[in-house]
Amino acid sequence: MSDKSSQDFLGSATGSVIAWWLPIGAMLLAIPLSDSPKTVIWLLALVWMGGACLLNARRCGRVHCRYTGPYLLAMTLPVLGYGTGLMPLGDEGWLGLAVGGGTAAIWELSERFMGRYR
Repeated sequence: MSDKSSQDFLGSATGSVIAWWLPIGAMLLAIPLSDSPKTVIWLLALVWMGGACLLNARRCGRVHCRYTGPYLLAMTLPVLGYGTGLMPLGDEGWLGLAVGGGTAAIWELSERFMGRYR
């Protein structure tokens, strides 16, 4: 195991669950809730995951974390706008797809073209 991979949160099941899978689970469980609690849960989860990505990028140099961290933090703005009614976006399904699909695309493309660690 390389030095960088040993510092990677994704390298351990515990780190991965705490940093990403628990917040993702919370977001999924919040889908049927009304807008106010759903907005709070999604905001907290996005900030948690974005912060974990930025910390992981700093710890081990994981390439996708450099980009997914800011992306997840930026996605708090449309979530907040939708949840407060300032941005009537219609069906919220696209917002979940933008968060999940965008994160997955950034992850895959950045590591495919730039490698796993820098």
